[in-house]
Amino acid sequence: MDLTEKSSRQSLIPSFLYGSSSAKTFGLEKMLHASPSAAFNTNVEAVSQVTALVIPSPTEPSKKIEMYSPAFYAACTAGGILSCGLTHMAVTPLDLVKCNMQIDPTKYKSISSGFGILLKEQGVRGFFKGWVPTLLGYSGQGACKFGFYEFFKKYYSDLAGPEFTAKYKTLIYLAGSASAEVIADVALCPFEAVKVRVQTQPGFARGLSDGLPKFVKSEGALGLYKGIVPLWGRQIPYTMMKFASFEAIVENIYKYAIPRPKDECSKSLQLGVSFAGGYVAGVFCAIVSHPADNLVSFLNNAKGATVGDAVKKIGVLGLFTRGLPLRIVMIGTLTGAQWGIYDAFKVFVGLPTTGGVTPPPAAAAAAASELAKV
Repeated sequence: MDLTEKSSRQSLIPSFLYGSSSAKTFGLEKMLHASPSAAFNTNVEAVSQVTALVIPSPTEPSKKIEMYSPAFYAACTAGGILSCGLTHMAVTPLDLVKCNMQIDPTKYKSISSGFGILLKEQGVRGFFKGWVPTLLGYSGQGACKFGFYEFFKKYYSDLAGPEFTAKYKTLIYLAGSASAEVIADVALCPFEAVKVRVQTQPGFARGLSDGLPKFVKSEGALGLYKGIVPLWGRQIPYTMMKFASFEAIVENIYKYAIPRPKDECSKSLQLGVSFAGGYVAGVFCAIVSHPADNLVSFLNNAKGATVGDAVKKIGVLGLFTRGLPLRIVMIGTLTGAQWGIYDAFKVFVGLPTTGGVTPPPAAAAAAASELAKV
């Protein structure tokens, strides 16, 4: 074969076939031993087959979401709705028993007896009493909690600058999560008030549709926000612990437990780290926020009750211990699942998972200056 003929035949080989796989080699040999017209037909056929086999991955969207853009915050808000709304609704039976143990400990003495009493008195359907206000309330709370956390974390980081952000990152996490939760609880409070009343007062209402009008008629529209201060007292420490401890736990897992950088880990491993970090963070959250949780349940159950009445009836020790073991199990599982769902949604839309090893101040400052030049 002379050089001219060889070059002519090689020009018929498309660039995507240059490789070492058996399929590609077979296609190459087939065209080299065929006539020019047959080789051309094979070329067109191969291109059409490869094009038909190219399927875009759901984790690699055609249009990448830019970090800290409006689309980024919208994605975080949607992830928060899914993570908080679905998980809280799923643990409604546990929440129902927990609330009744806090309100009437003489009747609901333990977790097992609480489930038994509810099953006997209300049947299986009774375990999901109040699921609608739970779903709607915590979906709104999750939207604000996660969406505004990402916003305030970026806002406070920009105010502090890269060097101070790297040095005092935990303060950034605490401030960002606290700011987000103040807003999130405004969305949650009315639904939480109706939920507790429906779950702890037999015969009050079947759910949100009839419970909300009854509540407003009984205590007025402002009565829906009677528990806002105790709710802030429960949720703000809870959320500060949830985000700051999660960020710290995940950072240390990647730093000490996994022998390679986060960006070299598989997505499934990263999501496993998110769940593990969330579960451990949830245990701390339950302990820190439990006294206020008892106050919220007491105030929303008793008409005209005050914080002083709650402390007098429950006792200081009771505020810290009543219903705590069940809440640790519930909040640990809940928080782990929330971080898992939230980060899974972020991965689905093409965003990185939350947390990781923070670069040293010098590297952070250099990265910020490079971004400023772009």
